Amino acid sequence: MIFVLYFVIILYCVAIAFLIYGFTKVNAIDYIGLTPKTKFSIIVPFRNEAENLPILLESLSKLNYPMELFEVILVDDFSEVAFKIPSLKFKVSVINKVRVTNSPKKDAIVTAMQIVTTDWIITTDADCTINTNWLLTLDNYIQLHDVTMIAGAVTYDCGNSFLHHFQQLDLSSLQGATIGSFGINKGFMCNGANFAYTKSFFKKLNGFEGNDGIASGDDVFLLQKATAQFPKKVHYLKSQNTIITTKPLNDWKSLFYQRVRWASKTSSYQSSFGKGLGLLVFAGNLSWLFVLGFWVFGLTAFQNVFLLFTLKFSVDIVLIYKANEFLTKTKIQYLILSSLLYPFFCVSVALYSLFGKYEWKGRKF
Repeated sequence: MIFVLYFVIILYCVAIAFLIYGFTKVNAIDYIGLTPKTKFSIIVPFRNEAENLPILLESLSKLNYPMELFEVILVDDFSEVAFKIPSLKFKVSVINKVRVTNSPKKDAIVTAMQIVTTDWIITTDADCTINTNWLLTLDNYIQLHDVTMIAGAVTYDCGNSFLHHFQQLDLSSLQGATIGSFGINKGFMCNGANFAYTKSFFKKLNGFEGNDGIASGDDVFLLQKATAQFPKKVHYLKSQNTIITTKPLNDWKSLFYQRVRWASKTSSYQSSFGKGLGLLVFAGNLSWLFVLGFWVFGLTAFQNVFLLFTLKFSVDIVLIYKANEFLTKTKIQYLILSSLLYPFFCVSVALYSLFGKYEWKGRKF
């Protein structure tokens, strides 16, 4: 049995090594030398975000981009209190979401599409803040490349708590895997808080058709459709200028439910690479827990536990370090403790996502 566990963890290490290689293959691009031309519509689905929306709008008001070249469409998902738009120099609209499916964010985006006046669309979240050169860098990249869909990076604005830094390390691993998968031409994942595509491309892909019954996945399912049909039109923009900052969650229950929501869509992936990688990550973490359990019950030597942890930890930390360096430029904290806790967290989330219910924005799914 121990040899099977060794084999699984070695396969896991090989897969992560390929992602590390892919990460290094994606070049960072921060060019902003061209005169801006692209018109953008920024779609922001929200529910009960009266505290966060003014911060997002304030960061948008500081964009180094002509105000007449972008609009913001806020899509209200039945908030308990209506949001009033402050006085701003750029165009902002608030519309009510039309509910059609079981997916709030997909319905919000489709609702906004009805009033979008530009071809390029960007989705982001209400609890985000925006880099000053976000749109300018996107515009310059669009002018220089034949592209119709662009994925971008997201990071956390962390406090000093272990919970916040655990989330940052988890997000760094996800962002590292995202960038790495694009680097080996297997892009399968992105984040809807920083996702751009043209309206015409969205229509060509038939939007969210085929997965609109799944509550989450407004980002990855659309991306996987695009990479399956038009892989050369889909790019990852690895740029310091386009990193979106969002807020970490402040309690373990909310974090668990959020990760369950993310994990629940894996079985519906169109990407066989994405499904396989998800299964291998689960198997790798589960295998290490089995080895740990065997040692606790005296069925294997501590050397096996130490060796397998060292193997897994070594590749994980390289990917996390590279991603964290790109995302935050800050020192990694609680690395050993997070690495010891993560397999328990990962396996629990994966198993619960198969059978359990979760809460999101005050709703149960």
